Amino acid sequence: MAHLPDPSLNALRDSILAAVADRSRLRIRGGGSKNGLCTATADAAVLDTRACCGILSHEPGELVLTARAGTPLAEVEAALAELGQALAFEPPRLSAEGSTSGTLGGAVASGLSGPARASAGALRDFVLGVQALNGKGEPLTFGGQVMKNVAGYDISRLLAGSWGNLAVLTEISLKVLPVAPAEATLQFALPQQAALDLLHNWGAQPLPLHASRWQQHAEGPLLHLRLRGARAAVDAAVQMMTSNHAATLPDQAEAVAGWTACRDQRLDFFTRTPASGHGLWRLSVPQVTPAFDLPWPTLVEWHGGQRWLWAPCDAATAASMHALAASVGGHAMLWQLPAQEAAQDCTRHAPLPDVLQRIHHQLKQAFDPHGVFAGGQPF
Repeated sequence: MAHLPDPSLNALRDSILAAVADRSRLRIRGGGSKNGLCTATADAAVLDTRACCGILSHEPGELVLTARAGTPLAEVEAALAELGQALAFEPPRLSAEGSTSGTLGGAVASGLSGPARASAGALRDFVLGVQALNGKGEPLTFGGQVMKNVAGYDISRLLAGSWGNLAVLTEISLKVLPVAPAEATLQFALPQQAALDLLHNWGAQPLPLHASRWQQHAEGPLLHLRLRGARAAVDAAVQMMTSNHAATLPDQAEAVAGWTACRDQRLDFFTRTPASGHGLWRLSVPQVTPAFDLPWPTLVEWHGGQRWLWAPCDAATAASMHALAASVGGHAMLWQLPAQEAAQDCTRHAPLPDVLQRIHHQLKQAFDPHGVFAGGQPF
């Protein structure tokens, strides 16, 4: 087999071919910031992608950046920030504060988006093209570096959120966006359903809504609403919203720190388990879903589309969570465990419908016929 243009790519391919020959399994890992979300088999060897790194090109005028998958996410965001640009989908950096362990490939493979998801779009919406190695060590190229370049299936976006089940990402091209010229955060003391109603009402109007989060604090319920856009649009929205509803404007630095902590799950809500044996559940539901009448601590994002709950990790609660989410057309996931042993009788993901199971099986056979990759997450 011909040599690939970079030594790090040859090393990755050699590891894949060795696993095929040995009938062993590999767990793809970049910085390891999402290890807690993966349920890969314990005997899978680590395939480290961090040597495959570096920003290959950045065309500010074209709003396109291309980098190797092992490039630290912090390096990518710093390079964009120097030119007043950013990753619009705000990928969560799920490592300790100040850590730079997360990689661009890990962000894309997980497919996770931050607080701006409901307004800016999902991570996969910004993936223009990828290069990867499949489960036979073959190099694959999908998409490119412009938006309108796909004829047939958009495989590059399929690999976004595939959790390393199908291929090893080696190079990624992303659409980036300019940083908005103006931003403001408003706070409203509202119960959850009133906050959702207000968000749905404003969402139907031409307002620069960008992100929202609702939480029950010790001092009462609070809706945080972030506005971003042109200065005139943000100022007009602030004036309209505050004239019709009682609101406060927190210090801008405090507000930015709060949104960053929400993005990276460093808010007290995420870091302090409220009760022994409770885990963090993530419910992805339609935005118009009414507030759930549940007794557990809750945080709501994405204008109602993403709901976090601290609830028990047991078989009965898992069944009720999956059934509740499915009843409104969504799905639930046990995101964070209180202890590894607590998951033994708790289903982290509901089984996929038969049709989707068949599609996933066929994709796995096409990309990884030898079953080399142990991604551990449904994609």
